Amino acid sequence: MATIKEFADLLANDQRRGYCRRYGDAHPDLVDAASFVRIKMGKVYAKVDVGHSGKYMVPLPGQPDAGHIFGIKAYGVIHRGHQYGTLETIHEWDWSEYTATPRQEKNGG
Repeated sequence: MATIKEFADLLANDQRRGYCRRYGDAHPDLVDAASFVRIKMGKVYAKVDVGHSGKYMVPLPGQPDAGHIFGIKAYGVIHRGHQYGTLETIHEWDWSEYTATPRQEKNGG
């Protein structure tokens, strides 16, 4: 199982890739600000922020749904209706857009 730190690193890389695809990379300071990911550990959840906004919450071990990745309703309020896999499946998701989407398998033909 991946760690929350590994998830945050993947999220930051995907956000950077998505930002550069949409807006270019002529202004590195803007790219850095838009793709900056911070983890705030709480007693029940890890909050994963992108830029200056809350984005995802992950219940910590010992909690129901530990390791599942959820969106948020408001800062610090988990949205159980928006689940984006688990820490085990982070590489099955594309984190480059506003919301995560399942990665599409590439066919050889």
